[in-house]
Amino acid sequence: MTNERNGTLYIGVTSNLPVRVAKHREGHYGGFTAEYKLDWLVWYEWHAIMPEAILREKRVKKWNRLWKLKLIEEMNPDWEDLYDKLIF
Repeated sequence: MTNERNGTLYIGVTSNLPVRVAKHREGHYGGFTAEYKLDWLVWYEWHAIMPEAILREKRVKKWNRLWKLKLIEEMNPDWEDLYDKLIF
């Protein structure tokens, strides 16, 4: 999640991405995403099982910023908000 191209980044994990993003966009969560108004979904990955997803989240969070930007731009070079493209 972010609020603009090359802006503040938030990485999280969830079992229901459309619902989680919708709640962030509606301001249901406080904390970091609310403080920085992070409401664009610019990158995501699907994982078959939650332990895999959690491990990946922990690894990506430790990456330096340039690696994270490259990861986003490989999937989404225009930094489009991908929320409306999710299949519900």
